[in-house]
Amino acid sequence: MVALVGSSLAVVILTLGLLLWDRFAVVARTTTMQVRNLDYIAAARAAGASQVHILVREVLPNIANHLVVVATLEMALAILLEAALSFLGLGVPPPLPSWGLMIAEAKEYMFFSPWVIMTPGVALFVLVLGINLLGDGLRDMLGADLRR
Repeated sequence: MVALVGSSLAVVILTLGLLLWDRFAVVARTTTMQVRNLDYIAAARAAGASQVHILVREVLPNIANHLVVVATLEMALAILLEAALSFLGLGVPPPLPSWGLMIAEAKEYMFFSPWVIMTPGVALFVLVLGINLLGDGLRDMLGADLRR
């Protein structure tokens, strides 16, 4: 899509959004299907709460933990995809900063000055690793109630 339409920041954001939205939908649907059969949902229905009230006040707070974890893990994937697109020349245009673009521009200097290509590569690695560790930590912290 980026190759057909052209590379710009808006096209890259739209493309990544279209590629990664389905994971949120699958997790939201699956956790909602699990939550809808719990007792407090039945109690809210018996108390006469509307569907909107049940969704906003009962279901959404209980699936938000899962969506936050998916968001952190998918953010790392989106960063890697943007870097790959920029490395291939299909990402953001050159005046905008991108680690993939920095790595692509440093290819010709990698034998004489390897730090030029290693600096953005290591920074990208550390960022993605940090985001993945944050997602794992959030999963462990927020998902503790699911193991009981």
